[in-house]
Amino acid sequence: MQRAFVQSTTLQSAAYDPKSAVLELQFRNGAVYRYFLVPQRVYRDLMGASSKGAYFNQNIRGRYPYQRTSIHFRHSSLTALSS
Repeated sequence: MQRAFVQSTTLQSAAYDPKSAVLELQFRNGAVYRYFLVPQRVYRDLMGASSKGAYFNQNIRGRYPYQRTSIHFRHSSLTALSS
């Protein structure tokens, strides 16, 4: 999964694995969550949204099974992405 920085006050980075349909989001507080059974269009729309936090709250939170992970990523391992 390739991770990318996002410009957001809620999210810090995002990654998606189309083979397993897993969306992984790192929040500004450092918490990392994996969301399962997420269609690729949801990831694409999230990355293209002008407000990623609003898109997350309206289209992802509470809609997909998820798991909090103990993984934390260093800034140097992420790719910058602006929207």
